[in-house]
Amino acid sequence: MSQKLRTSSRFGDAVRRARTAAGLTQEDLADRAGLDRSYIGGVERGDRNPTLTVIEKIAQGLGLTLAELFSYSADEPRA
Repeated sequence: MSQKLRTSSRFGDAVRRARTAAGLTQEDLADRAGLDRSYIGGVERGDRNPTLTVIEKIAQGLGLTLAELFSYSADEPRA
């Protein structure tokens, strides 16, 4: 697996863990972040490579700072 795919997958897993910890559905998060539900699903699957602006919207939708959201990703073991 390429580094880009691993990073996208790790970030997507972090978004999913943060979303479920917040008790939100993908649709709830999408509404809060001003994004489409299918886009959130793509991020969580690692199919999308969001810009920093989109990552910030996702963090805000989760009620997290960027640092807090990235900490979910940093907590995962590296492959």
